Amino acid sequence: MTLFLALIIVAIGLGIAGVAVKGLFFLLIIGILVFLVDLVLGGFRIGHRRGARSAR
Repeated sequence: MTLFLALIIVAIGLGIAGVAVKGLFFLLIIGILVFLVDLVLGGFRIGHRRGARSAR
C-alpha cells in the first residue's frame, strides 16, 4: 500500500511539473503513464487478495 501511495504522489508531482514548466510536456505524459501502471498493479493486487480469500 505504501508503494501504491508513493507512486500516486510521484505521478501527481510529474503531472504538475509537466503542466507548470513550459517545454516539459513529456513529464505530464510520464506522470499519466506512472499513474495508469500504478492503478493496474493495484488492481491486480486487490484482485489477487480477493481470489485468495474466496479459495478458502
